[in-house]
Amino acid sequence: MDLSTRLSFEMARDYLMEKVPHARALGMRLTACAEGFASGEQPYDTRLIGNPDTGEIAGGVVTTLLDSICGMAVLSKLRVVQRIATVDLRVDYLRPTSPERTLHCIADCYRVTHHIAFVRATVHDGAESDPLATAVGTFMLLPNEIHPAAARELAQ
Repeated sequence: MDLSTRLSFEMARDYLMEKVPHARALGMRLTACAEGFASGEQPYDTRLIGNPDTGEIAGGVVTTLLDSICGMAVLSKLRVVQRIATVDLRVDYLRPTSPERTLHCIADCYRVTHHIAFVRATVHDGAESDPLATAVGTFMLLPNEIHPAAARELAQ
């Protein structure tokens, strides 16, 4: 990945799948990515159930989806691809997940300063008007001074 170019949808999708191993392991998918906006989904999987009695997905999976898609929204907002790190992610769980439903996340990076990006997001499992979780987050923008070996890997 060229660090001097804006993140396209294809680059973001490939980055999420290749460089974020837990997203790949969970089966997460990026569904859209444009300047400051990203959406993704987490298909229902019985391996991710947190409550066997109800079939609800574990809260950690919801948090991981929020964090990953928020990160993609931040990357899509930047003028150049840049390393980022989650500083804070506040999640409000509004209701449990519904069994056997795909989780959908929508994230908006609404402000970027020299060092911090601000994001808000929601997760729903069918209707945007009935979210199961909301989040606000801050992400640190890190300098692109990376080890030469890592730069070669990103360039591939």
